[in-house]
Amino acid sequence: MADYKRPTVSIVGAGNVGEHVANLIAIRELANVKLFDLPKKVEDKTFEVVKGKALDIKQMAAAIGVDVDIKGYNVTADGQGYEPFKDSDIVVITAGFPRRPGMSRDDLLTANVNIIRTIAERVALYAPNAVVIVVSNPVDVLTYAALKITGFAKNKVLGMAGVLDTARFKTFISQELKVSISNINCFVIGGHGDDMVPLLSVSNVGGTPLKDLFTKEKLEELINRTKFGGGEIVNLMGTSAYHAPGASVVQMVESILKDKKAIMPCSVYLEGEDARFYEAYDVCVGLPVKVGAHGWEELIKINLSEEEKAMWQKSVKSVKEGIERIKELKLI
Repeated sequence: MADYKRPTVSIVGAGNVGEHVANLIAIRELANVKLFDLPKKVEDKTFEVVKGKALDIKQMAAAIGVDVDIKGYNVTADGQGYEPFKDSDIVVITAGFPRRPGMSRDDLLTANVNIIRTIAERVALYAPNAVVIVVSNPVDVLTYAALKITGFAKNKVLGMAGVLDTARFKTFISQELKVSISNINCFVIGGHGDDMVPLLSVSNVGGTPLKDLFTKEKLEELINRTKFGGGEIVNLMGTSAYHAPGASVVQMVESILKDKKAIMPCSVYLEGEDARFYEAYDVCVGLPVKVGAHGWEELIKINLSEEEKAMWQKSVKSVKEGIERIKELKLI
């Protein structure tokens, strides 16, 4: 009998989202984890935070009787230190800059695409068989950049956004109706931002369409709260969400590692028949896909209502503008 080889998930960026992804993977005993991040300098002292977080999570796993290996690795901004990517089954990218005072959108886009470039080139070099999950924002644009820079097949690179947006929509529906999350079926597609598109035509609770359960005004209220769900948390905490984003990434990781073929909305690259069906070309944008061992394996084709089509086209246009901008800036 061959020795069992536990899969490995590498996570680049050990901030709040990255460490929560690692924590949940460990708790669920899904894989060994490798965490990568820059050392943190405070005045004249350098802290190896990523190694500390990895050790802390490893000890947490021991406390609950879970046998997984967690290691932390220091890397440099110019891409040194990524050799341990080797043998990674999945690489999750959470690294990136938030927008800072005085920083233009182009400045932010340039900084984050350059980070993606450094990481994507190392993934291609050391882990050419890995599936890549992009979490960094703007996620649709950076997923496109990661795909082009790695040169991977389109199914091997996908962005996390729709899983999170859908979870938020389900949360608000559940709270309003006082029903189990398990009875709610819905998808949020499109770009991860104000132009996201809840698919009301196929969304239901226990088989009953959402439009039959809410007034138009209440449904619009729930949709708007979903669209600005991230901002609501920032206003309450003073920082971005990380529990729900981390859990959303782990849903994708688990479906890949266990070949579950779960259908979930992810940012994926459209071309050919898929692009013609959704009238969106040369773009990464959120749509329901079957997620399994090879990444995303099949696009689910849903006939949109006329209202949804208009919202979809607006959302795609917004994402395309970001992609065209990084091309104009010669970032890819």
